[in-house]
Amino acid sequence: MPPARDFYETLGVPRGASQEEIQRAYRKLARENHPDVNKDPAAEDRFKDISEAYSVLSDPATRRRYDAFGPGFRQVPEDMDPETWSRMRAGGGRRAAQGGRAGQGGPAGFGPGAEFGEGVDIDDLLEGLFAGRGGRAGRGWGPIPGADQEAEIPLTVEEAYRGGRRSINVGGRRIEVNIPAGVTDGQRIRLAGQGGRGSDGAPAGDLYLIVRIAPHSRYRVEGRDIYVNLPVAPWEAALGGTVAVDTPGGEAKVKVPPGTSSGRRLRLRGRGLPNPRGTPGDLFAEVRIMVPPRLTDEERRLFEQLAAVSTFNPRGQR
Repeated sequence: MPPARDFYETLGVPRGASQEEIQRAYRKLARENHPDVNKDPAAEDRFKDISEAYSVLSDPATRRRYDAFGPGFRQVPEDMDPETWSRMRAGGGRRAAQGGRAGQGGPAGFGPGAEFGEGVDIDDLLEGLFAGRGGRAGRGWGPIPGADQEAEIPLTVEEAYRGGRRSINVGGRRIEVNIPAGVTDGQRIRLAGQGGRGSDGAPAGDLYLIVRIAPHSRYRVEGRDIYVNLPVAPWEAALGGTVAVDTPGGEAKVKVPPGTSSGRRLRLRGRGLPNPRGTPGDLFAEVRIMVPPRLTDEERRLFEQLAAVSTFNPRGQR
């Protein structure tokens, strides 16, 4: 019989790992090896090992018994203390070494095949003791929780700004999702119980939707801040004024200071993506000075008049 695997090694955590570290390791490994996700024929066995390790180490009382008695803890009577068990193992090991049968095929002590007392096989004895106590015989896995799953959900800037309900397809299932207003790119939306199905009545895993804000023809999003180009006429830039700017929340007014050049950013506080738990982002209108593609005779005359009287040299500016 192969040696029992160490549950800490199965989850890849140290023996002193916190419950949070154990849960985090399990979630990662379960996602990678769940049969619904990983089609490798060996993934199912790995997943079962991972689930068994987690079922033991995630329960503080069961974990203490595992730490005290090792992989065979399920075969130890509930009222047995570790010191007594150690003495019994040591005594059994000495008798087995003296009696000779342990050297004929089974390891010394209380391992599989070792003897307890005279002529009584420890496996047979403990199997009878614990029948019906809820322990697992052999590799009966019991209920296996469903795996957590991930999927991306693409949103427009307007959808991320407003939030609302969306219907999406995940793994052939149609799911209704409530998008919070002000979600950001990369944010995870948790849908409890919408992940992989559990077995034997175990709960389903969770589904995590990763928000991806799609590129937009008008807006650029950085965190919660939104950037938008603001076209202005040459006279608006020179003389200043109040102009309209489109935002995901609707039209807003922005004041253009006199003497504004292209590239200047005009800030509208709180007009970026909302933040239900704090300060919303800002919207930055980036000025782009636009000239008429075709001048009327009057426009040409006025521009020529301006060119004749102005001493402004844009190439001399630093």
